[in-house]
Amino acid sequence: MNKNYNESRNFDALGRDALTALDPDAARILRRLQKAYAAHAAACKAGQKDGPAPTYGYTGPAAEARLSREEADILYRRADLFNLCALAHQARQALHPGNIVTYVADRNINYSNICVCACRFCAFFRPPGHPEGYVLSREELDRKIRETIALGGTQILMQGGHHPDLSLSFYEETLTWIRNAHPGIHIHAFSPPEIMFFAEKEGLSVEEVITRLMRAGLHSIPGGGAEILTDRARSQVSPNKCSSGAWLGVMKTAHQLGLKTTATMMFGHEEEEGERLDHLFALRALQDDTLGFTAFIPWTFQSAHTNIVCAPETAQGYLRVLALSRLVLDNLPSIQASWVTMGPQVAQLALLAGANDFGSLMIEENVVAAAGVSFRLSREEIHAVIGKAGFMPRQRSMGYRLLD
Repeated sequence: MNKNYNESRNFDALGRDALTALDPDAARILRRLQKAYAAHAAACKAGQKDGPAPTYGYTGPAAEARLSREEADILYRRADLFNLCALAHQARQALHPGNIVTYVADRNINYSNICVCACRFCAFFRPPGHPEGYVLSREELDRKIRETIALGGTQILMQGGHHPDLSLSFYEETLTWIRNAHPGIHIHAFSPPEIMFFAEKEGLSVEEVITRLMRAGLHSIPGGGAEILTDRARSQVSPNKCSSGAWLGVMKTAHQLGLKTTATMMFGHEEEEGERLDHLFALRALQDDTLGFTAFIPWTFQSAHTNIVCAPETAQGYLRVLALSRLVLDNLPSIQASWVTMGPQVAQLALLAGANDFGSLMIEENVVAAAGVSFRLSREEIHAVIGKAGFMPRQRSMGYRLLD
């Protein structure tokens, strides 16, 4: 192991030694979790349990490590950030022993920016009839996918607005064309709000829509459009988008049909702090039921050019949410760092605060860029950032199969 990785281990040790200075309730919870994760690590080393979390179906190191809502609230509000991150890193090591950090090489393709939702946080959409509205042509889509493959990409993440004039058959034909023209590319497409919109527009059930999209070539569903999974927050920032229950229902149906999905949380806008925990516990409950989520990606709201005015979330606030996510979501295998919104240096710290994945090479990204954020990293730069944190970068598939 290199010097930086040994330093990350010392980071854990310092965290444990400093518990006496903590809020007593937070310290008690942290000690209990530390004991559970240490016992799991010891059992793995002795060969009594599997080591790294399997691709799907991980159910946590021990029942003793499961946080209650009350305990999560105590840690979120009262735990020292350093110790919280240290414990989240210990949890990450229990789930993923060793020093590998994964990432996927993909491209975000927004097939259209025309949308009738008019979410207050979105700087990307254009209403129907706007001169800047577009729908990608088949030729442009082909060019983007070819470029992705040429750069070593294995996946496209395809999302768009709620376009009032595109039928479900348009999306089916697009998927079938991609599948036939580029059979090696993984199609990760259509967030739950889009699928709900398709179902309502066509008068079909969510199951019927997903089944038809799968037959056409859909491989997995991204976790976009979650924002905050409480109806109070959604009614303020995205009142025309599907409810929290509908978002979770789409994901449950997808999982039951055999699709794997990711989950996200966009925070730092008009939600209350407790709603962030509501979001995490809603995801954990669904994962207990279906085991269909492969990763969780928390990211911070970017306010430029939107209809929400608020101070940006701090790096400390982001790391606190990310660390707590690792501890609460004990049944969800991977946590991704968001370098696209936080930048490479904060994302590097996230690798010592519970994240085991660096997200995407992001050959193209438009939605966050529309809000004035323009972090860009090449493959070589991603490798360098991960390496300097003391880890080994490895490219993966959507299902977390190592590709290099």
